[in-house]
Amino acid sequence: MTAAALELKGLFKSFGGVPAVRDVTLSVLEGERRLLLGPNGAGKTTLFNLVTGDLASDSGTIRVFGRDVSRLRADRRVHLGLSRTYQVITLFPKNTLAHNIVLALLGLSRSRFNPFSLLARRGDLWERARGALDRVGLGKLADRSVAQTSYGEQRRLELAIALAQEPRVLLLDEPLAGLSREERRDVQDLLTTIPREVTVVMIEHDLDVALSFAEKITVLHYGQVIVEGTRAQVVADPRVQEVYLGA
Repeated sequence: MTAAALELKGLFKSFGGVPAVRDVTLSVLEGERRLLLGPNGAGKTTLFNLVTGDLASDSGTIRVFGRDVSRLRADRRVHLGLSRTYQVITLFPKNTLAHNIVLALLGLSRSRFNPFSLLARRGDLWERARGALDRVGLGKLADRSVAQTSYGEQRRLELAIALAQEPRVLLLDEPLAGLSREERRDVQDLLTTIPREVTVVMIEHDLDVALSFAEKITVLHYGQVIVEGTRAQVVADPRVQEVYLGA
C-alpha cells in the first residue's frame, strides 16, 4: 500500500478572528499529483503557507512522510524534502539566474553560515544550479540577470530553484499564472517530466491544464474542503458548479 507523503488533520488558521482555513483534513499519497481548486479567497495559498511553516497554524497537525512537522521551523521542513514555488515571484532581480539557484542551495548546505567560505569556490552548487536551469530550458540564460528575463522565464526559474533542492514533496502555487498560451504549454510539459518519486500538489486556475495534470482534486471554499475526488467526480458535483464555475 502506498504511504502518505503529506497528511493534514483538523487544520485551522484565522486572521483577526476571521477563519481562513477551517478544519482541513486531507491525505496525499507518495507520488500523487494533487490539485487544490477553489475561487479566490478560498484559503489555498494560506494552506500552503501552513504546510511549509511560513505561517503557524492555530490547531491541527501536519505530517510529512509520517513525521509531525506542525511546530517545526520552515527551514527544517525544507531539509525533510519539502519545497515550493510562490504565487508572487520571489527572486533577486540583480543577480543571475544561476546565482539565484546557488543561494537557494546554500540555504540547505551545512556551510551556509561559514563567512570564510567563498561562494565562487562552491563548484558543486554552481554545477547543480546549471543542471537545474538546463532541466527547465534556461541553461543558455544562466549568466543573465533576472531583471533581463521575461515573466515566463522567471516562472521557470522558480521551478528550477524548487527542483534543484531535490524535493520529496513539491508545492506549486499557480505556476502558470500570467503566462502566455505557449509559455503555459512549455511549463505544462516541464511538469510531466517531474519524476514519480516526487509528490506534487498544485494550485492552479487554468482548469484545462490543471485538471488534466491532477489524479485527485480537492476543492476549497471559504477555507473548507467541500469536495474531493477524481476530475469527473469534481466537475459533476453541483457544489463545485455553484461556487467555482458559477452555475
